[in-house]
Amino acid sequence: MIDILVYSTYFVLIVNLIAYSYSFFRKEKANVFFLCYLAFSTVMQLSMELLYHLGMTNLVVVNMFFVGQMLLLGMFYNSLTNVKSQKMFIKISLIIALLVLAIQFCMNSSVFLKFNLFEIILTNLLIVVFALFHFYNMLTEDKTYYYISVGLIFYLLASTVLYLIGNLSIGLSDDVKLLTWILNSFLVLCYQFFILFEWIKSFSKKAFSPNKTTLK
Repeated sequence: MIDILVYSTYFVLIVNLIAYSYSFFRKEKANVFFLCYLAFSTVMQLSMELLYHLGMTNLVVVNMFFVGQMLLLGMFYNSLTNVKSQKMFIKISLIIALLVLAIQFCMNSSVFLKFNLFEIILTNLLIVVFALFHFYNMLTEDKTYYYISVGLIFYLLASTVLYLIGNLSIGLSDDVKLLTWILNSFLVLCYQFFILFEWIKSFSKKAFSPNKTTLK
C-alpha cells in the first residue's frame, strides 16, 4: 500500500517538474522559485529513496529537504507579494529560522542524523504563515497560485500533526506507526495533485488564449 503511494507521488512530482519547466522555459509563465522547489524536491525524494534501497540512513537528506523547502517556498512567496512589510517579515523569519537551526546544530551536531521534530515544526509553520499572507493578498488581487497554496497549507498542517503523532507513538505498535506514514504519504500525493491541478488551470494551453490574463 505505502509503496504504491510513494511511487505514485514520485511519478506525479516528476510530471509536475516537466510541466512547470515547459511553462517556464518555453512560455516564461511559471515562477522560477517554485520551479527550483520542484526540482529540489525531485532530487531530494529520489536521493532518499536511493539511500533507503542501499540500506543507508537518509535522515541527513530528510533534514536538508525541510530546510531547503522552507527557503525556496519562502523566496517563492516573497516574490509573489508586493507588500513591503510582508517581504521584510519573510526575509527576517528565514534568517532567524536559519540562525536557530544553526545554533541547534552547533550545540548538538548529531541532530542532522536524527528525526528533528523541532526543525520540521519550525519550517512547516513558517511556510504556512507565508502562504496565509498570500491568501490575504488574494482578497484584493488576482488568485495566482491559489490551488498550490490551498494544497500546501492543508498538507503542511496535517503532516505536522502526523509527525507529532508519529513521534509520540514510538512506544506504540508498529501498526500505528505504519498508519501515520501511510497517511502522510497520501497527503504528499494529494499535495502533488493540487500542484498539477494548478498547472492545468493556470498554465495549460487554454490559459494562454489571447483573452485570458496569464500569470507572471
